[in-house]
Amino acid sequence: MEIKQFTGVSSKYLRRLNDVFNSIDKRCIDNGVELVSHAWKNGKQIFTLGNGGSSLTAIHFIADWNKSVFLKGKLPFRGYCLVENIGLVMAYANDMSFQDIFIEQLKNRLERDDLVIAISGSGNSENVLRAIEYSNQIGAVTLGLCGFDGGKLKQIAQHHVWANVNDMQLTEDVHAIFGHIVMQSLCGYHLEI
Repeated sequence: MEIKQFTGVSSKYLRRLNDVFNSIDKRCIDNGVELVSHAWKNGKQIFTLGNGGSSLTAIHFIADWNKSVFLKGKLPFRGYCLVENIGLVMAYANDMSFQDIFIEQLKNRLERDDLVIAISGSGNSENVLRAIEYSNQIGAVTLGLCGFDGGKLKQIAQHHVWANVNDMQLTEDVHAIFGHIVMQSLCGYHLEI
């Protein structure tokens, strides 16, 4: 079967992704890696959170980091994803509100100087913003991963990694790659070509 309708789409997509990466402030990515490294080496908790595709990215981060960083460095990695316990998420959503599903979990576990990584393509998800505002108030370190114009998340998070593109899939690609850069950096892999 000959398919011509999609000829060249992969090259176009990858070219657009490359353009997005060329426009990103690499110092923000390096700073994000440093934040995770510092929290890990100092025994702090690292929380990730997000909605939709970003929730899966948040889970992916913690799966990679908890397993690989610990196995490589033999230093416990205290990573937690606030979307993994669906029963707890739904209990807060049902009994309080969906806007409170992250902040209420943080109230129970977050301590000063822990790291909270919030992922939101638009940067405007209310439950994500509430979590960051609370984290800032109690003296945690906050990192926002966002796209589009950065939304409110870019403004209120203490640090950010911003994919300046009006495309959710390209934004999510950047966020996923950030997680892989963190993992390889903390595991001591050489990131040379």
